Amino acid sequence: MHRAFLLLLSILLSLGSSFSARIPAIIVFGDSTVDTGNNNRIPTVLKSNFRPYGRDFIGGRPTGRFCNGRLATDFISEAVGLGPVVPAYLDPSYSIRDFATGVCFASAGTGLDNATSDVLLYVVFQGVIPLWREVEYFKDYQKKLRRYLGREKTKYVISEAIYIISIGTNDFLENYFAFVTGRFKQFTVDQYEDFLIGLAGEFIRKIYWLGARKISFTGLSPMGCLPLERTTNVLNGHGCIEEYNKVARDFNVKLQASIEELCASLPGLRLRYNAVYERSLTIIQNPSLYGLENVREGCCATGKYEMGYLCNEWDPHTCADANKYMFWDSFHPTEKVNRLMAISTLNTSLAEFV
Repeated sequence: MHRAFLLLLSILLSLGSSFSARIPAIIVFGDSTVDTGNNNRIPTVLKSNFRPYGRDFIGGRPTGRFCNGRLATDFISEAVGLGPVVPAYLDPSYSIRDFATGVCFASAGTGLDNATSDVLLYVVFQGVIPLWREVEYFKDYQKKLRRYLGREKTKYVISEAIYIISIGTNDFLENYFAFVTGRFKQFTVDQYEDFLIGLAGEFIRKIYWLGARKISFTGLSPMGCLPLERTTNVLNGHGCIEEYNKVARDFNVKLQASIEELCASLPGLRLRYNAVYERSLTIIQNPSLYGLENVREGCCATGKYEMGYLCNEWDPHTCADANKYMFWDSFHPTEKVNRLMAISTLNTSLAEFV
């Protein structure tokens, strides 16, 4: 099965030049699942610009991606002929010439809820980039793009670009269920889901009025199966935390209903749901089909709770071959799984755009 996926990717890559004529750019919003290095440029402890992060990246260098290599958005960009990586907007080594075909505004640790981006303020007095600021960067990007390409061509790029949004897990695991911000006192879980869905709708409307039309919104993954959560589930043999998985499923149902409402109310909007929950669970339940040996722990360090600075090159436990693992650290997938997710996304939520 995993060989078939790799074959499909090679076919997609070979067709990249024909896709690029239809897709002028890829524009990314969200959290650490798609942050390609923006957190490197802000005062936060939530970084990954050091080894072993990036050890399997092009050139073997850390970039700020929370992964051993590339992210799903990087593979999607390459598959549609727009280059092998999506550059981070705050990375000074890139210019508007690079951003004209791909740009990432995402920030590790952020969420739909502004309070989520401030979680670290309660601990180390350093937050991350809130989603509203990502929208402001998008506005600034458009101004630069108009100066570089001209008004008409910029309008074309913005309207025909593919937008990928991946966000929401931090709102639950780092905010609501972490009892840090007090949201658990303000809302029941069901109410908080509704609150977040409302915020997601507001965000979609904002980028819609800024020109976005072709959008893939990633649902929540089975977040109770993340190694970090399994580690704490001692009473159930370190299995997946079903309570968290149910929240993810319930949220995803509400998200899909909201997507239908948004498409009905916003003319020309082509907003599609990216069903990552089902794909991830299939991999977790059938690892051998994808050439994986470990879906319970991360490759980095002990793989149970390490992320960020706890995942470092001095830990002797880090695995030798990340391709055998579903997770790189206790929270994020390996490059291999990102590749699989990219292929699935291209064949589902992005299929009509490419």
